[in-house]
Formats: sequence, structure tokens, C-alpha cells
Amino acid sequence: MKNRGLFVLAFLKRFAMGLLIIFLFSGIVMLLWNFLIPDILGLKTINFWQAAAMIALSRILFGHFWGHNFGDRHHDHFNFKKREQLREKWMEMTDEERKTFFDKRREFFGDHPFSREDFWSSRCNRKTKDEPSKSE
Repeated sequence: MKNRGLFVLAFLKRFAMGLLIIFLFSGIVMLLWNFLIPDILGLKTINFWQAAAMIALSRILFGHFWGHNFGDRHHDHFNFKKREQLREKWMEMTDEERKTFFDKRREFFGDHPFSREDFWSSRCNRKTKDEPSKSE
């Protein structure tokens, strides 16, 4: 029962923060519209609710409504597959191919942290649970 109360409290906090953000953002849009658009384009001023409706309409038309872009349904899955493919390619590279890779990165990025060998090798040479280590 205690967990349910914490869940409800957390939900109410998020709901209140969401409403606050919507109200603030709508107010900012209304003020900016009324300050700029009537003088620049000669259009009418808008009220708070029209600003909120304009935000909702633009989110629906241009994507990322409620944090999701409806055109990129498989975006996360693609990134996971691509990341796994790159990891497999890295694991199959010889030391000479890796050195060439880092030399090309240094030419392009300069002395950036992402061009350092230890940055990539520490992330790509992690052992999985079922892989035997080289010492065994």
C-alpha cells in the first residue's frame, strides 16, 4: 500500500510539473507572438488558449509530440543494430587496421578525446560473460 501511495505522489508531481511547463510555454509563445507578429506581419494578437492550441498543432504537424517522433518508430532498434555491427567490425580488426583507423581519425578530428585509442578500446574491448579472456 505504501508503494501505491508513492506512485500516486510521483504521478501527481509529474502531472503538476507538466501543467506548469505547458502554462509557462504557452504564456511565452503568447507574449512573443503579441510582441512581434502584429507589428511585423499585421496579424491579430492571440490569447493564452490560442497560443496553447498553436503549440499543440505545431507539435502534431512537425513531430516529436509527447517526446516521440512518429516518423522514427524504428529509430532506437536501428541504432542498436548499427552499434552491434560496428562493435563486431571492431572486434574483427587487426591491430594494424585499428592503428590506421586512429591515424585517420586524428587527421580528421585533431587531438580530440574521441580520436584517442584508449577512449575507443576501453569501450569496445569489454568482455561479455560468455567470452573467455585471453589469459585462459
